[in-house]
Amino acid sequence: MEYIVFFGAGLSLMASAGYIIDTIKGKTKPNRVSWLIWATAPIIGAIAAVSNGVTWAILPTFMAGFGPVLVLAVSFLNKKSYWKLGGGDYLCGVLAILALVLWGLTKNPNVAILLSILADLFAAIPTLVKSWRHPETETGWAYILYMLNQITGFIAMTRWDFSEASFGIYLFVINFCIAVAIYRKRIIKKFKKTTD
Repeated sequence: MEYIVFFGAGLSLMASAGYIIDTIKGKTKPNRVSWLIWATAPIIGAIAAVSNGVTWAILPTFMAGFGPVLVLAVSFLNKKSYWKLGGGDYLCGVLAILALVLWGLTKNPNVAILLSILADLFAAIPTLVKSWRHPETETGWAYILYMLNQITGFIAMTRWDFSEASFGIYLFVINFCIAVAIYRKRIIKKFKKTTD
């Protein structure tokens, strides 16, 4: 069953590679606050889950952090790929970092996972808002592949408890929300055409 998570890891790498290519071209403009925390929080969540006995099922969560490390690094290569940060971006970044600091103060893996989810959520808010207002600055299909990556983790799960399932469920939901924000205008347009 662990082979399915390797397939998911491949999907995650494909998503990150596509996002990186679009970033280098200047088509996609990553919000660096989001991608910095997205690089950190899932890896912390994965480490906490492993310390709580989770095995291969956590690979999709780890990959959810590894890809953003690459995206963040590449965002510095092309000056046109940078998304200008505002006050809300910085506030979410501070809240995300606070959640990570609180994680460092606890030795409870489940608290660490919960705080990592909160950190990731605070990091996601700027990109979710940007995707809603400026969907053309994002690579939507990458978020769909990130969702599929999480599904492979669900298939490989041996137990459905908080430490094994929570971060993957959260990642599926947040990627779904960002994908909907990016594609909503196209979906509504197609829906209107079919109902007319």
